[in-house]
Amino acid sequence: MTNSLRIAEVADRVGISTATVRYYERIGVLPAPQRADNGYRVYDAHTVERLEFIARAKQLGCTLEEITDLVTAWDGGECGPIQDRLRNLVADKLTAAQTEIVELVTLTAELRNAAATLEHHRPVGRCDDQCGCTTGNGVEAATAPIAFTDREASGGTPIACTLSSDQVPGRLDDWNTLIGTGNDRVTRTAIPGGVRLEFHDSVDVAEIARLATAEQDCCRFFSFGITINQHGVALNVTAPDDALDVVHAAFGVPA
Repeated sequence: MTNSLRIAEVADRVGISTATVRYYERIGVLPAPQRADNGYRVYDAHTVERLEFIARAKQLGCTLEEITDLVTAWDGGECGPIQDRLRNLVADKLTAAQTEIVELVTLTAELRNAAATLEHHRPVGRCDDQCGCTTGNGVEAATAPIAFTDREASGGTPIACTLSSDQVPGRLDDWNTLIGTGNDRVTRTAIPGGVRLEFHDSVDVAEIARLATAEQDCCRFFSFGITINQHGVALNVTAPDDALDVVHAAFGVPA
């Protein structure tokens, strides 16, 4: 394979900087390049493919240690083992991301509580146990809706969830049990305003209905539709355009 690409050409094709290419060489993710007679680094098309694979792994949130392991599998020339490793990593990272969502939802509720408490009581002199500076006492705000987008001013349904922060983890667990954390149980396809989940295997339709009803009760901006035909069971989840990111965060991004 002819080495005819300069480092700037390689970096430009992959959409990274030349400094990043050199860094990958330095830490061993990318093999040391050959040198032309003038001493310049020269690369081949295989290097570009390798860097594109590394860029994809980074896009999926893989660490450099994980990328190094993946590149070793990629060098084997077989896609199957790479997909197996990526599938496991993606499932773990999806679980971690959803845990972060729960933590952010909890933090949002705590911040709302703090904001309300700080507005509720302003003592004369030193802080006391009701001012909100050292405690969270004063105003019950933890059960207030967690707003993603405020649409009330325009007359639309607020993009908000009325679940309390301690209820969110259980609801996410219920959905994950039903639809899985990866693509092993469902196929996700884009539909206008949302996503369609087509189940690969037998699924409890009553459980789908129960969860959809519970979700619609706390997140009224969602709309759900269940279809049953010769192909199996599917769940359509839609929402206003400004809540599409929320749909994808909760139910997955269409393939």
